Amino acid sequence: MERARDKRLQREACAAVGVPIPRFTTYRFDESRSQVPFPCVVKPLRLAASRGVIRADDPAALAAALARVQRILGDAESQVLIEQYIPGVEVAVEALLIDGRLELLTVFDKPDPLDGPFFEETIYVTPSLLSSTAIAQVREVVDLAAQAIGLRHGPVHAELRINEGGVWLIELAARPIGGRCSAALRFRDGASLEEIICRHALGMPLPSLERESMASGVMMIPVPGAGVLREVKGVEAARVVPLIESVEITAHPGERLVPWPEGSRYPGFIFARGEKTADVEAALRAAHARLEFVVSEA
Repeated sequence: MERARDKRLQREACAAVGVPIPRFTTYRFDESRSQVPFPCVVKPLRLAASRGVIRADDPAALAAALARVQRILGDAESQVLIEQYIPGVEVAVEALLIDGRLELLTVFDKPDPLDGPFFEETIYVTPSLLSSTAIAQVREVVDLAAQAIGLRHGPVHAELRINEGGVWLIELAARPIGGRCSAALRFRDGASLEEIICRHALGMPLPSLERESMASGVMMIPVPGAGVLREVKGVEAARVVPLIESVEITAHPGERLVPWPEGSRYPGFIFARGEKTADVEAALRAAHARLEFVVSEA
């Protein structure tokens, strides 16, 4: 489904049916950019995980962003998406489409601001602290966007922003949440997100789609800086922080760490569970504060 992979095609399909999306245009690297409104965001048409996504607040910043994205893409793409920057709080949605019906599995809050100029993500926590009215609006926008793109079956991962103007779709993908983040989700019958997706794909009976009663969350550990990872200190101290379930360091000594926007890989993940969303968020931050990444230039 090209409209689920290509950001321009997705934007066009959503605009045609009135999905609230940023104003957008596509630009070739060699054409004039005199009509771009600021602030704006430059996005490669097909990369994922916010790789190559850069905010620009003026013409000089836009020229620098386009040059940087062109270096990232090389000869892979000749054009990019340039769209209006949408301020506001950001949430992520996990959902499952069953014969065109959208089942909302959870809404993750993203408590850290994602204002740019780059958009490396950090913390996801659920249940969301949004009002039931706002969650209903989020579901409505995701449902309309999925229909516009032509999706009817399988997982949906969407990112949206909410401000005084309403709920805005930022991205929608026909896949579940990426990396190891799905471990932050558990369901009433003990099923994982992967089990639910596989059962649905195979036409098997589905377990309960209701999320567990506990609050949960994951921190995608930020890249501490460019260079070669030598050592990670404080892992055991992070693991004993109350409510922390696991600290998983996925980068290896000798591996080169690449920050955003060129990079797209986190050095690890922290998972927590507790009675309240705020407590889970606090635990993730406390555990992260105990980690020290030793990085050298070569």
